[in-house]
Amino acid sequence: MKRLLIVVLICGSAVFLASAQSGSQNVSKSGTTAATFLEIGVGAQAVGMGGAYVSVANNSTALHWNPAGVASLSEMTIDVVHTTWIADTKFDFAGAVLPLGSAGTLGFSLTALSMGDMKVRTVEQPEGTGEYFSAGDLAAGISYARQLTERFAIGFTAKYIQQTIWHESASAFAVDLGTTFKTDLLGGMTIGASLSNFGTSMKMSGRDTRQFVRLDPSKQGSSDQIPTNIELDSWDLPLFFQFGVSTRVFDNNQYRWTIAVDALHPNDNYESLNIGTEFVYSDYLFLRAGYQSLFLDQAEGGMSFGLGLTSGDVLGSIRVAIDYAYQDMGRLQGVHVLTLGLRF
Repeated sequence: MKRLLIVVLICGSAVFLASAQSGSQNVSKSGTTAATFLEIGVGAQAVGMGGAYVSVANNSTALHWNPAGVASLSEMTIDVVHTTWIADTKFDFAGAVLPLGSAGTLGFSLTALSMGDMKVRTVEQPEGTGEYFSAGDLAAGISYARQLTERFAIGFTAKYIQQTIWHESASAFAVDLGTTFKTDLLGGMTIGASLSNFGTSMKMSGRDTRQFVRLDPSKQGSSDQIPTNIELDSWDLPLFFQFGVSTRVFDNNQYRWTIAVDALHPNDNYESLNIGTEFVYSDYLFLRAGYQSLFLDQAEGGMSFGLGLTSGDVLGSIRVAIDYAYQDMGRLQGVHVLTLGLRF
């Protein structure tokens, strides 16, 4: 209980700082960045814990949350995530981690947001022209992490980002940086921090920005086929800093209870908090709950729940992990997250 009280005090201090900062801002910058799919939470374990995962990250979904988290992995890990996201869209992630011994840990990740084809509609043909278009987002990354000491680890990810809609596309390059530090406080509290999506801006371009115009409509005989290109604006990536702490209230051979809290500072919204907890029975059954976007007035939903099962060795030394999470999105309804993991 003493440990729990100290963690509550830490969380309360973070809440005060986040709410004070939020109150000092007058205007939200929501909707002012490109590639916002990069802000969608990855993995049923993390989502089930309300996104309070930057200090917990302990599988290949850490490549999204905090690349330093994979430095402590001692076995090859593969995780595939499927999320039924809002508005009938699909969000998918695949990550693989390869430990290299004393040389560090290497990781590869692929993230995609996709949706079904839609009708092309115009003012003259509101029911459709007979054509269809699609839109999608993609991010591919390569990560490296290393345990510098028994307590301190660092990691980074270099990634390529692309967004497309019909004949237009935009691309960017970015890096993620992360650290973890294990302390002696509260029986081994872990501190994690990450900076995500530090990179170039994105600007749409494509054949539909090419138009043909008449330079001087008042003069007869002037050409109406002068080629021009519409110049579009550039948009920054959703840069955000995430800082978190987690600790195990108790940990024995049969039971383990972890609580975590993260503070988020994005460049396109106010500050907020994520809190989460995970209860483990015999490294077999995992129960999770959390709440995200605390103190963010216009956030939709917040509560999340999850569970997971891990098998013993199958097909030799392979272990299988299956995790599920449900996240309440308020008026946008809920989303479901399913993760399949392999451990070699």
